[in-house]
Amino acid sequence: IITPILVFVLEARGINVSEVLKIIMAQIYLWLNNPKKAKKILIDLVSKYKDSYLGHKFLAKIYEQEGGMRKAIDEYVQVLDIKKDDTDSYYKISVLLRELGRNDEATEMLRTLLKTKPDMYEASKLLGGIYLEQKEFKKAIEVYTNAVKYNANNYELYYNLGVCYSRINDFDIARKCFQKTIELDEEMYLAYYRLGQLALLYRDFDVAEESFAKSLCNEKEAKAYFELAKIHIIKNQKEKAILDINNAIRKNSKYYEIAKKEPTLFPIKNMIEKPIKESEQEEFTENQQELEIEEYLNDTYNLTKVLNKQKEKKNK
Repeated sequence: IITPILVFVLEARGINVSEVLKIIMAQIYLWLNNPKKAKKILIDLVSKYKDSYLGHKFLAKIYEQEGGMRKAIDEYVQVLDIKKDDTDSYYKISVLLRELGRNDEATEMLRTLLKTKPDMYEASKLLGGIYLEQKEFKKAIEVYTNAVKYNANNYELYYNLGVCYSRINDFDIARKCFQKTIELDEEMYLAYYRLGQLALLYRDFDVAEESFAKSLCNEKEAKAYFELAKIHIIKNQKEKAILDINNAIRKNSKYYEIAKKEPTLFPIKNMIEKPIKESEQEEFTENQQELEIEEYLNDTYNLTKVLNKQKEKKNK
């Protein structure tokens, strides 16, 4: 007696009991590690009830987990047809399009999404990342700047702004962004490293030395020691330079050959210790963005070094 009454009450309130029961059954099969059975139940559900919001969304998540990105997109599109203000599904489609390499479509969806929900950090991060990859730095700056309005304490946004401003040679604003990054997260050692690189551009070796020293204790320790060795040679502090370069080699043995070929280190070339055994610092996998900003700032420093030498010759 109770069950029919309960069903009647739920149906009267607009709740499709059959839909809810199938969703529950599908979830149980997922818990039992039987996604095939769960998927079959959901496919039957959306075939019978084409406007089943929960059914399409649940099915989309299963396809996504299985790597069926195109099928997942189709289901998320069905979800949006039923509930157009589902920003989560909008974002999910953008992510899947990005993974499929359809960046133009992903960009269009993300821009539309951010007009509706400008405080959605994940969408800003994804869109900014796409622009960075495409070297559309001014567009990336626009995205990150808008995101900061709603996520003022997010250190990653400021770090990414620092990278973008560095790439358009606005080094003063880039420096302020990296400093803000550190204010928000003093353990963001990568920002210290970037500040060191920027200080080198202005030949401010004291600030560069301080910044690289603070960037130690992170995944770029070997690189930081290598930069410190060069700075100490420039400052005529050979003993410190020897300690630094040998520390770099202990962290990562590849720096032995690099150090031998580095002109700045020629004055201490004979004091560089050959590694007893090969070692490689445990480093995180740098994404393309990090590799490119590293190379860009290094190339810019080398270019300014050449220009300075030419200027000195002319003055003589």
